Amino acid sequence: MTAVTSHVFGIRQFDRDARFLSIKSPEFDFDSFDIIAESLLLAIDARVVEKESNADLHIWLIDFEGCRLLLKGEHYSGALWLESMSDDDEETLTFIASLLNSSRW
Repeated sequence: MTAVTSHVFGIRQFDRDARFLSIKSPEFDFDSFDIIAESLLLAIDARVVEKESNADLHIWLIDFEGCRLLLKGEHYSGALWLESMSDDDEETLTFIASLLNSSRW
């Protein structure tokens, strides 16, 4: 797999209360999701723990500095987002949002 290094990631929406971070990303379809998602994980220095996909939704359990998050991608709508799995992970999403907000991809 070839990493996508020239694409821009950013914040589409961040809802701390809902523990949800929607990410601006390059367009993807079912077959190209892995390339986009791996590029995002490389950029934020996270790793995949487990992958699951069905007809329209990819769900990856990822590890970011010891915190487990869900990376989800729905290719019909082109939506890519992170969800924290507990209230304790809210700070992690805030930190990732700051990375995406300040980085020059």
